[in-house]
Amino acid sequence: MSALVVDAFGDEDTRRAAHAVEILPRALTRGFTARALLDALARLAESAALPPLGLVLGSGFEDRPGVVEQLSVAYPLLGPSPASIQRAKDPAALAALCAENGIAHPEIRLNPPENGEGWLSKRIGGTGGTHIRSLPSAARAAPRRRPHRYFQRAVAGRAISALGIVGASDCAFAFSRQWAAATARQPYRFGGAVGSIDLDPDLEARMIGIGLDVTKALELKGLISLDFIVDAENTPVLLEVNPRPGATLDVFDDAHGTLMRAQVTAGLGTAPLADLFAAWSPPPARGVAYLYADDGAVRIPAFDWPDWAHDRPAAGRLISPGAPLTTVTAEGPDADTAEALCRQRLETLRRMLYQTPLREEAPSW
Repeated sequence: MSALVVDAFGDEDTRRAAHAVEILPRALTRGFTARALLDALARLAESAALPPLGLVLGSGFEDRPGVVEQLSVAYPLLGPSPASIQRAKDPAALAALCAENGIAHPEIRLNPPENGEGWLSKRIGGTGGTHIRSLPSAARAAPRRRPHRYFQRAVAGRAISALGIVGASDCAFAFSRQWAAATARQPYRFGGAVGSIDLDPDLEARMIGIGLDVTKALELKGLISLDFIVDAENTPVLLEVNPRPGATLDVFDDAHGTLMRAQVTAGLGTAPLADLFAAWSPPPARGVAYLYADDGAVRIPAFDWPDWAHDRPAAGRLISPGAPLTTVTAEGPDADTAEALCRQRLETLRRMLYQTPLREEAPSW
């Protein structure tokens, strides 16, 4: 089984791993469009010896239901249906589902609250945390209703994510904790995650129960994730459902690509996942973190990348300020050790990339 890939980056890792790659660089700032995607997918299909089995969607589609619908007409989706994706990312529908099933969920509004203190503004279908903003507390400063955004009451606690691998008749969950790479403008930007983590057995059981209820109600399949805040009373509060493979795929996958095989198997519905679960062998603990170009635009130098650096841009590519640069990973005997090493490697790689004199102004697309 080989991969045909369309993405916005075309990193060196992807080019080595895939049979063929099509790059749509404008998607990084403007999002994917159906026409550009369908044209790129058609070119990839023509380059393959066999017809594609189907299409696995990554991030960048949850806010584009029309695009997903058009893609599903052209190719079998190896994952949730367009309707399931849309329900999972509809904040009102998710809130109603949680209320019906007794799942703790933050209060939401489609119109801005009169007093913004303790409230967040989120983009419907947004990913990576870059779209989340804290509201001003003054009533007169509360934002007007904006299309494609909603408002969610902030919840304090520990950020925990549940990776779900969901088949037609079986499923499994793995848990990680997350942290933010905060900036003044993007205080909730995703920074990294580490797993597996030790959880109180009762808390873990409740989160698995929530995962089962949600995946059944939304008819999800394949790799999905559920984002929780565990509050001071040890109650898991469900924030969002992501109906696709997410960042924690890199935390929990093994050297054999078992989780992506599970995604394809679940999407095709050809076999139960039990045999894959039995063969799944992730490390005791692995951390994954994103390095952003927060020190300014940088042109990637030609140098030997460390083995623990992934999503490597090609030498000579100019990365815009604040854009994702690369990903680092670290493994250890426990989550704390893996996270500490991951953070250390972020700083090491930042120094390596920014020591070059080739920095310059980024182009405007």
